[in-house]
Amino acid sequence: MTPFPESCRQAGSGTSRFAPSPTGPLHLGHAASALMAHDVARAAGGRFLLRIEDIDGSRSRPEHVAGIHADLAWLELEPDAPPVLQSTRLPVYRAVLDKLRGAGLIYPCFCTRADIAASTSAPHGTAAVYPGTCRHLDPADRDERVATMAHAWRLDMAEALARTGPLRWHDLAVGPIDARPDLAGDVVLARKDAPASYHLAATIDDAWQEIGIVVRGQDLFAATHVHRLLQALLDLPTPAYAHHPLVRGADGRRLAKRDGAAALADLRERGEDAEALKMQLRQTMREAGFDPRPSYI
Repeated sequence: MTPFPESCRQAGSGTSRFAPSPTGPLHLGHAASALMAHDVARAAGGRFLLRIEDIDGSRSRPEHVAGIHADLAWLELEPDAPPVLQSTRLPVYRAVLDKLRGAGLIYPCFCTRADIAASTSAPHGTAAVYPGTCRHLDPADRDERVATMAHAWRLDMAEALARTGPLRWHDLAVGPIDARPDLAGDVVLARKDAPASYHLAATIDDAWQEIGIVVRGQDLFAATHVHRLLQALLDLPTPAYAHHPLVRGADGRRLAKRDGAAALADLRERGEDAEALKMQLRQTMREAGFDPRPSYI
């Protein structure tokens, strides 16, 4: 890992967070992410915070929120402040969307996933980049559809980049990164069934919680390009980032809830030693080149 930027050594700016979604039980991959966020915060002299990303009302469950607290207590990774629930911050996200809409930076999109898949030629197994079908709808037609049809709100990527110009961000594992949010296309910032996308809510809340170092898995590396753009558009501070290696199963695949990865709750019930587990995870991260110990500050 590269040294922490000077901004992360200032009082309070070494704060990090663990931000799980309560859509299923936590597994070893979550334990690694929470542990790395905790260790990075301690190494940088900041706080370790918890944010529950529960804005997906159709999938979030109270029992999984309780499970998150129980798992962190078992691992002795208690946050330094009461947790933040994103479901309590929906008015904030709506206000930001209104600001972006007023600035002409987002537009309504009425396309279904099937529509997008049919209009693109993405390689098999990769996400299709939205082709901009609804970007230039006639204003009268657009307003009529907004009043009667389900729709998402997409960021006009070309317009956004025209206003911000080139952007960079800093990853503690690899150093300065030139932001390429254009590779994601016109990303969704809100849907009818989700008042804010992960991109929008996470970016806003990282700034609100004064997060100085965002610690998360390498699977979210591409998302950081989009978040850097949103920070520029919304005049928000840019934290440092630390994308840690993913914990993988015996078959080499990343652990995932949808694939039935072993839950931390099951490990607790079997009497696994939490300290030994943390030592093992730290060693796994160090062997993969991710080491948040104080020597890297």
